[in-house]
Amino acid sequence: MRGHLESVLWRKAFLGGLSFLLCAAPLPSAQEDPVKVEASILPLRVARGEEGRIILKISVKSGFTVNSLPSFIIELDPGSDLIFPKNFFTASDLNLEVVEVNGRPMLSLKKPLEIGFTVGPKATRGVHVLRGRIKYFATSAKDGWCLKSSTRFSARTLIYAKVF
Repeated sequence: MRGHLESVLWRKAFLGGLSFLLCAAPLPSAQEDPVKVEASILPLRVARGEEGRIILKISVKSGFTVNSLPSFIIELDPGSDLIFPKNFFTASDLNLEVVEVNGRPMLSLKKPLEIGFTVGPKATRGVHVLRGRIKYFATSAKDGWCLKSSTRFSARTLIYAKVF
């Protein structure tokens, strides 16, 4: 009986240690995000009724590509001071170039993306922060896996009252 009990305890300890090691190993989704976004607004100062644009510089980590399908979506957080034509934009809305990599359609994100806006006539003066996120599917050519993820971004602008 004692030999059987020791065998069961050793087996449980071994399986427990093995499961700890497997859980501690980093999974692809736990690694660093393959897509980074640098956002800015031009011009830096805008008056009520004027137009501006948000510039998104997207960098993709070496060894990764961003799939054109399923959708690549840029979502903008709602706000009443900066008026956009809509609150989300797809790759086709922005006329993003689709290139073929290893026989699969991928997005070319080498050029910065620009989305225009108008400052509302009743916008409050001061510093405003525009926030949003990019939802995408990335593929690792080396490891052969696909990742559905999103990356948040923000940019600041100063709204001032126009003096006539």
